[in-house]
This record gives sequence, structure tokens and C-alpha cells, in this order.
Amino acid sequence: MAEQSGSPHRSMYKLVGSPPWKETFRQGCLERMRNSRDRLLNKYRQARGKLPGRARSTLLAQELMEEEWNAWHSVESGPAAVAQLEEPMDLAELEEIQQELVDQEQSIISEYENSLQFDEQCLSIILAEWEANSPICPVCTKYNLRITSGVVMCQCGLYIPSHSPELTEQKLRACIDDNVNEHSAHCPHTPQFSVTEGTGSQPSLLMSCLACDARAVII
Repeated sequence: MAEQSGSPHRSMYKLVGSPPWKETFRQGCLERMRNSRDRLLNKYRQARGKLPGRARSTLLAQELMEEEWNAWHSVESGPAAVAQLEEPMDLAELEEIQQELVDQEQSIISEYENSLQFDEQCLSIILAEWEANSPICPVCTKYNLRITSGVVMCQCGLYIPSHSPELTEQKLRACIDDNVNEHSAHCPHTPQFSVTEGTGSQPSLLMSCLACDARAVII
């Protein structure tokens, strides 16, 4: 090929436009996008709020097109590719492929944002119930917690002898709220609560997050 030093994206304009090859290239690009969900979301999280809308909408599309181009011209597929370098590939066709990738990017990002929004709504409901009534058990999220002589209990079977006999429902709610809010400041995912054996085999209420690996002992 005459222009090996040019950018891959520019070089693609010299590709032949036979229908079978175009469809193979298109399908290869789309498959790369489907397999790059985590990579795309990492780029999105890093760029969130830092780039204008148009830049965010092409986070990975052109990069994946260039990767597919390089794969097409690898040692293994070289002869097949060279056989089709006869006339330029239409710019409009390349733009159409890139737009398909951009649309797929947006679909993945929208699904991710909807998931975050759902988590936030669930967390808001739980917090609202905590503020209006006795604390909702964060483990089962169904029944109210009861505190008697410092012992935290729930119908679901939760039973935690408190480290402090002065513990009240208000203090427990405030402690849970503080830990949830602190976690939300750096992670958008909803934490989970469980009862675990603490120091000296005494049960403890633990808050943890699978997404960011945060852990905190509530009581």
C-alpha cells in the first residue's frame, strides 16, 4: 500500500467498496463495540462533565474503526485485504458506519445512566422511609428495626447486641445515613448491608459495595 505512514482513519478512504467487504468491515466494527462495553463506560466515567456533548458521543467509535482496519490488514488477513484495494471507499459509507457505532455507544451509555437513576431512586425511597418512621432494616429492607436495651432486632431475624447500651433508633438512622452519604459522594452504586461476625465473635452490621469494594462497620 502506498501510504503506510498515514493515519488508519485516513487510509480507510482508499479501500475498495465491494459490498461483501464493506459488510464484513461494518459487522466487525459493530462486534467490537458490543465487546467493548466496559471500556466505553470507563471512558465515559472519566470524561463525564469534562467534554462537550458531541465529543462524549464519539468516545470510542473512531478508535474501534481504526482497530478493525488494523486487524483487517494484519499478517493473517493481508492477502484478502490487498486483493480489494482497487478503488476508494466512499466517505459517506464510512460516516454511516461510524454513525452506527455512535448510536450503539449512546444506547450503552443510556442503559448505564438509567441503571444509575434507578439505583438513586431506590436509595431515595429507602432514605425517605427511614426519616418518616422507625429505621427500616437495611438488610431485608422490609421491616422496621427495633432497639431494646441497646439490642437491635428485626422480624427478618436480624439480632445485634449493640456495643453501646445508649444506642437509639435516631442515632442508628443517623449513623446509617452518614455512611450511605459518604459512600454516595464517590460511588454511584447502592451499597448492601449484611450481618457479619465482628470482634470477639459478636455480630456487627456491615455496609459494603461490590462496585467500589468499600466496607464500613455500622454497629
